[in-house]
This record gives sequence, C-alpha cells and structure tokens, in this order.
Amino acid sequence: MTSDEHSADPALRRVLAKAGGPELLDVLSEELTGSELTTLLLEVFRRRADRLTPAEVMRRYRTDRFVTPAPTGFAQLRQAEDLLLSALPGDFQLVTLAPLVPLAAHTAVATVDPRKVVATIRGSEVAADPTNALALEAAERRSRALAADPRSTVPVRLAAGQRVVRAQHFDAPGMLAHFQLFALVTAGRDTGSRAFEHQHLVEHLRFAVRAMTRAGARRTEIRLTCLDERAAPVLARTRTQLAGTPGVDIVDDPDRATGRGYYTDLCYKIHATVHGRQLEVADGGFVDWTQRLVGSRKERLLIGGFGVDRLAAMLTPPTAPEPSPPGRTG
Repeated sequence: MTSDEHSADPALRRVLAKAGGPELLDVLSEELTGSELTTLLLEVFRRRADRLTPAEVMRRYRTDRFVTPAPTGFAQLRQAEDLLLSALPGDFQLVTLAPLVPLAAHTAVATVDPRKVVATIRGSEVAADPTNALALEAAERRSRALAADPRSTVPVRLAAGQRVVRAQHFDAPGMLAHFQLFALVTAGRDTGSRAFEHQHLVEHLRFAVRAMTRAGARRTEIRLTCLDERAAPVLARTRTQLAGTPGVDIVDDPDRATGRGYYTDLCYKIHATVHGRQLEVADGGFVDWTQRLVGSRKERLLIGGFGVDRLAAMLTPPTAPEPSPPGRTG
C-alpha cells in the first residue's frame, strides 16, 4: 500500500498510529520473509485464541456472516450439483479442489482486489472462485504436455464444485458471504483461425443449455459479448451453430459492463426461466491466465461458473400464497 493509500484510509491510519507508525506496515509487508511473517502471525493468533472463552466463540458464531450455515438446504444443493454433473461432457475430468489456493492466486492471475479475498496467516487464500484453482491445475498439466511435446495441442478439460468465500459485503438480498459454485475450464493451444475459441465456446454453451433443460427451464437465454473485434467471427459462428436450438435465445450484449478487463475476446452470461422466474445462473469467457502461468502467448483458456445456490433455489417451485379467509356477510 502506498503512502497516498495510508492517508486515504482513516481506519488504517488509526491502527498504524496505535501500533507504532506506518513503518510497521513496511516491516511486515516488505522486510520479513514469508516464513518469518507466518511465525509472527501464528504466535499473535495463538495468544488471541487463548484469551477467548466459549461464550465469546458462541457470540462470534451467531454474528459472523462468514461462519453462518448456508440458507439453502443440503438436499437442494446436492440436487442442483447432480443436475450439472449429469450434463457435463464425458471429456471433462472432475477435480476435488483444496479449500485454499496460493497467496495472490486471485490477484496475480486474475484481476481481483485482494480485499475481496480471505487471506490466511500461512501465506495462502481461502478459495473465492474455483476457476482460479482449476486454471492453476490446467496450466500445470499443459506445462507437462509442452515439456513432452513443445507443439502439443491436446486440450485440458477440468471441472469442479466448490464452496467459496467472498469478503466484500453486499446489501442486496440473496448475496451470500459463502456459496457453492460449479466451474469448468478448457485449456489448450491456439491452432489458428480461432478454432480453439469456437470449438470450446460452443461446447461450454451446449453444456449450459443441457443443464438448464434438465433443470426444467422453459427458456434459456445466452447473452454474448464481444470484447475484441478480432473475435467477432467466433461470435458469428457460435450464433450460427446454436441457432434453432429449442428453448434457447441467443442475444448480443454489447453494453455489458461487468467482466471488462477480466475477460478477453468474448464472454457470456446464462439466464434461465424456471417456474416463471428468470435468474442469471452462469458467467464465463476467455481469459489470459494460462498464457501468463505457462509463459506462452499461444496458450488459450476458457472458464465458466454456475451459481449452485441460485440454481437450487430455482428448482424449488415458489410457494403459493395461502387463500384469504372468506369474508363475513352482514
């Protein structure tokens, strides 16, 4: 954090003044090694934990939004995740992800503000999005493939379900501190004419359509956004290939605001109508993460994520209001 940010954050300014001045921040963030900082923080949190009573732990459990159980029932979540699994193409390999990722996995690879991620005192982060961990695994597998064959074009298809934590606070209803995501990624190499982009975007979108159909969606809306004019032919070919799919509307969404600077080339959103309710259930697109992780501009990566809690809520028919009691006659 720069000196300007020190002055702009009054809460941090008060803490540093109490703790001995802004030099402390420089010592902790720059002068201590990672292992030295971990040693120090482990002792700090050991002492703080030793002072806590069971009553204080109970109070924290009642008030901390990060530890409150999910409002969606286990059976509903399992039903929604099983539905997604049943629609997954057989070429995808399911991965059981760890609940933690390396420090900066969400920041150095993607463009996520680190303040939105829950860091640990052991130099790692609580998973905030399974696509980041899947991208790391895909990059590792692509690196091994390239070591064996520098021109390898064999794609890596991975999928996983994971409960994740987001640190930013939302006031909107239904926005949770922790929630279930189902993610899939496809990593590979540019083979020319944007063939990779077209083939795997269609594969991801067809998976989404199958999943929404099995969820009972009356309509599935695919909203496509072209972020780079050079990718316009991919969008056009994708529209042509998916045109006429029963129950599916394909919509150009050039005014989409979110995801710019995060996705490259193309991105999409999936909206589905189930039991008369339309909700956004999925978001995805192309990113440059494996290019930077593998160190080759020829690498390509397509990611997608489905909100399992949201899908589970859609699978439950809305409760009909109770009839009003009959009025009395005079």
